[in-house]
Amino acid sequence: MAQPYDDQAIPYESTQGTAYANTNADASDASAEPSRPTEITEPHEVYRPASSPDYRQPPQQPPRRPRNGLRTGAILALALLLALVFGTGLFAGWQFGHGSAAVADPSNTGQLQPGTRAAATVPALSGNNIETVREAVIAKVRPAVVQVNVTTQGGGGLGSGVIIDKRGYIVTNNHVVNGAQSIEVVLYDGTSIKNVQLVGTDPADDLAVLKITPPAANLTVANLGDSSSLIVGQDVLAIGNPLGITQTVTNGIISALGRNVNEQNGAIIPNAIQTDAPINPGNSGGALVDMQGNLVGIPTLTAIDPEFNTPASGVGFAIPSNRVKYIATQLIDTGKVTHTGRAALGVRVATVDATLAAAGQSVHRPRRIDCQRCTK
Repeated sequence: MAQPYDDQAIPYESTQGTAYANTNADASDASAEPSRPTEITEPHEVYRPASSPDYRQPPQQPPRRPRNGLRTGAILALALLLALVFGTGLFAGWQFGHGSAAVADPSNTGQLQPGTRAAATVPALSGNNIETVREAVIAKVRPAVVQVNVTTQGGGGLGSGVIIDKRGYIVTNNHVVNGAQSIEVVLYDGTSIKNVQLVGTDPADDLAVLKITPPAANLTVANLGDSSSLIVGQDVLAIGNPLGITQTVTNGIISALGRNVNEQNGAIIPNAIQTDAPINPGNSGGALVDMQGNLVGIPTLTAIDPEFNTPASGVGFAIPSNRVKYIATQLIDTGKVTHTGRAALGVRVATVDATLAAAGQSVHRPRRIDCQRCTK
């Protein structure tokens, strides 16, 4: 069992350090037997290189190293070792955060592979070509948006999905496929694919990844944009299958950023994008794109008016594309989320009754952590 930490403890001094001190001490100490001290009666012979004249001189006593110096050296060596370990860990974390090492091999199943089919060209947005740009964006993205039909024990349902990888990976919402006994994907051109694989789900982020094997010529892949560069007020389009009306496009703006939205199942979507582009049942899992045709979010929720218990008009939320990429690549690679990217203490709230209080008093706590700030 691990011993509790004592911040008053004296730093540990290794036996190797002690042996080193004895080796460098007086030669008489090193050769002496414990029961009988040895006296040196004749001078030691000093050996010189062959080029030096042969001569003798009285023995010189090497200076003793004080124990304080040894302890200081051991502490400095330990500090240097810790600095090296932590420095290596920080560098590795920096490399992981910047993704400079793991993205080199495109065959890695955890890396999204862009499509090879030529996409529509979107002209640069100017003051008088907004309609032309909008049409080009729709032509570019809509072929990558699919309809997801599910059969559950209680009946059937539908939602939307977006092709994000040329190998046939589709991202959608977890609540679209939750409890599905069978899943069907309908492509933009009407092709129905029934043998759909559920690669993995992430209920905490309301995301799921499907895999299909369609004809390569019929596959258009959406380009994931950088959701961190979004600006409140910029134009966006929502593409999906609301109410089963396929390939519907609505437009709006980015209304707000950084919303933490609570779902009905208790999950919290962090840093959600708020938009006034109409989002209705069936839009879930579809595409929210900017005016260059980049996927910047996955429409997921609509706020509920508490007075009438109906969807609030123009208050919808989408999962940011950066979060989608972070989660989807893990699901593709391992079928599960191994790194959530969320801070967590691993604790839960419970009512303290007399029994729990008594049990808590009997538990040895070597160190107390003040979590008052964690509750704010």
